[in-house]
Amino acid sequence: MINFALLKSTAKSNWVIFVIFFAILLMYMSVMLSMYDPDNIEAMRQMMETMPEGIMDAFGYGGSPTDLITFMAIYYYGFIILMFPMIYCIILANRLVASHVDKGSMAYLLSTPNTRVKVITTQAVYMAFSVTMLLVINTAAGTAVSELMFPGEMDIPAFLLLNLVTILLTLSISSICFFFSCIFNEAKFALAFGAGIPILFFIINMLRNIGDRFEWLQFLTLYSLFNPEDIVTGEQEALVIICLVFAAIALLLYSAGVFIFSRRNLYL
Repeated sequence: MINFALLKSTAKSNWVIFVIFFAILLMYMSVMLSMYDPDNIEAMRQMMETMPEGIMDAFGYGGSPTDLITFMAIYYYGFIILMFPMIYCIILANRLVASHVDKGSMAYLLSTPNTRVKVITTQAVYMAFSVTMLLVINTAAGTAVSELMFPGEMDIPAFLLLNLVTILLTLSISSICFFFSCIFNEAKFALAFGAGIPILFFIINMLRNIGDRFEWLQFLTLYSLFNPEDIVTGEQEALVIICLVFAAIALLLYSAGVFIFSRRNLYL
């Protein structure tokens, strides 16, 4: 069900944005790690408390780090690891499907002996694999950099668990982007929904972090299921169920996107 020639061509066409987003994630990872000072963590916490409370909470920086893993969970995984992979998913989903249909280049792909199902399944596999590898490589790089800068300080099992949940969350977000890229003929509509819904989730998550009056918003975004500090401290309730929810959403929407694309009318 996969065309490896198309998969190779797709990877070749999109490797630049993959490298760009990996470089961004690694840069922020390195910057955050360089800011950590195990001897003055209390001073760092007090410095953060001098910042406007609402802004810090909105960006997910309202926790109190006690060690390297909680520091990274709050200041890297609370905002940066949510925003940049989301943007990557939006751009990639549009490039893989909607942009091809909108520009008419999808006609060339479908004029080959490959079926619609094989073409769109190949694009779906590349999207899921690319998103996963972006975060897997970032995890490996983060582990290496943290061990280089602070040998023995990082709780590696907790760090790996945090990244596993991050990957599943991002896959669920990527499936939303891919699904809407599959159901519209025009890229502008695919972006309106495929980008609009994840961005709305992200904004709602920022609002709900501000205070109790917005707590009800947690039911309107997938990001409310992701609490990095609780994950690394073992306080996240029903973590297995949350992971299964993320995986189920990703599988359902990727499959639905393939199914709908293979049967709808295409104006090529």
